[in-house]
Amino acid sequence: MSNSINTNVGAMVALASLRVTQSALNSASKQVQTGYRVADAADDASTFSVAQGIRGNLQAYQAVQGSLANGVGLGAVTMAALTGLSDLIGNMQAKLTQLADGSLNFNQSIIYFNDFYQMTTQMQNFIDQANYNGTNLLSAGSATKTFLSSVNATTLNLSSQSSVYSAFTTFATTAILPASQAAAALVSLQTFRQAVDVALGTNAAEARTLKLQSNFVNSIVDATTTGLGAIVDADIGKASASVQALQVRQQLGIQSLSIANQQPSVLLGLFR
Repeated sequence: MSNSINTNVGAMVALASLRVTQSALNSASKQVQTGYRVADAADDASTFSVAQGIRGNLQAYQAVQGSLANGVGLGAVTMAALTGLSDLIGNMQAKLTQLADGSLNFNQSIIYFNDFYQMTTQMQNFIDQANYNGTNLLSAGSATKTFLSSVNATTLNLSSQSSVYSAFTTFATTAILPASQAAAALVSLQTFRQAVDVALGTNAAEARTLKLQSNFVNSIVDATTTGLGAIVDADIGKASASVQALQVRQQLGIQSLSIANQQPSVLLGLFR
């Protein structure tokens, strides 16, 4: 094609190639800067729409994770308190049996009574301190707590164990001196033991269910996050290498455009 001062075809070709290079460079640079292959709808509208739906599901699962975590924590605290009570009941039974011995003198009875009182105080501490995030399932008047177990708003429960508090209160206020009353207190202790055993079994089963569901939801979140990453995450190594290669192409394109723009100057030679 002949040279023209109106249309510089070579410059137009060089400029078009430079634009393509610049667009690819911008895309690769964006991947490096954001870490995403699809950062917004402009990158890939359909993929971005799918990714947004998955992100919405993840947010719902995160709410479930938080609720289950609270349930697992409350179950563990309640279990620790009930286990402590169960362990002390055996010691308490031995102490009451000793107090029921009519051959003890007054001083010996007081020694056993003081030991009994300290164990009772410790039991009260176990009940009072079985508190997690403002909830105590062992307290008087406590209610069953409900926790989210799925994004469909299904729930799991931790039952109130206020019967333990009631049984303990009855036992703790039972007279244990003299020896004849200590024997009667053993009956009250057995009622308390039964309440603790029932609560321990119920809480253990419910807490285990919450823990298993929490692990399951965590696995779902991990798998979903991995899938989302496969859809939208950039290959940073590949993108970085592309940036470097495109920068070289950009420099070559600029030089080509400069050379093409110098071609019309050849026409000036005809006028010398």
